[in-house]
Amino acid sequence: MRLYSRRYSMNDVKQKVKQFFQAYEARFMRALQGDNKVEGAVDDIEGTVNAFAEHFIEASPAGVVAGNNDDTFRKMIPRGNDFYRSIGTQLMKIRDIDITELNEHHVMATIEWDSRYRRNDGKDIAISFEVIYLLQHRDDELKIFAYITGDEQQALQEAGLI
Repeated sequence: MRLYSRRYSMNDVKQKVKQFFQAYEARFMRALQGDNKVEGAVDDIEGTVNAFAEHFIEASPAGVVAGNNDDTFRKMIPRGNDFYRSIGTQLMKIRDIDITELNEHHVMATIEWDSRYRRNDGKDIAISFEVIYLLQHRDDELKIFAYITGDEQQALQEAGLI
């Protein structure tokens, strides 16, 4: 017995998820263009806020953190972008995306990110990493409610970026 009815085909769901993450990638790339004093650099706080559910979970080797999509989260977005700009992040592009429909309302997207950095000594660094996102499809919108990462801090330290 099926507990839910399917309103969208898997192809429709995959297309929506791809578009969601293409917009996510574009937002991050705009933020990397420079500090917000430079024309063209944009911390799209509203776009980022709208990509997340009202509550969400981050899991990494450092632990599990539950967050709220609130004013504190809004304040953290530009700080996070400032951090990535400060360590010389030049590029954050999707290399590959694998999408698994969990049920009518939930999707898992595994994104392989290709990130590029320029260290203070001028050396260019490339780091690939994977993030697993859990998304809810509600009211015709996708929202991230959880994500799982590897040890980003260790990778950045090993590359001499922090």
